Amino acid sequence: MQDLIEYIARSLVDDPTQVDVNQRRYGSTTNVRLKVAKEDMGRVIGRNGRVANAMRILLRVAGARKAKRVKLEIVEPE
Repeated sequence: MQDLIEYIARSLVDDPTQVDVNQRRYGSTTNVRLKVAKEDMGRVIGRNGRVANAMRILLRVAGARKAKRVKLEIVEPE
């Protein structure tokens, strides 16, 4: 699942080296945290959040195939 989000994000942004994806498990839920450069936040989120929602849907489908709950967080690097 981490690889899927990383592939999508690297395809969208101007600077793919700034993409960082971390995956952590909390009980039955897996949190995937996507960090991109501040300049690329708009591309990853999309107009009205459409791109971000599409990535969340793809994660839910991939998680459902493995009977897991998956959440996606998109954050700016510190």
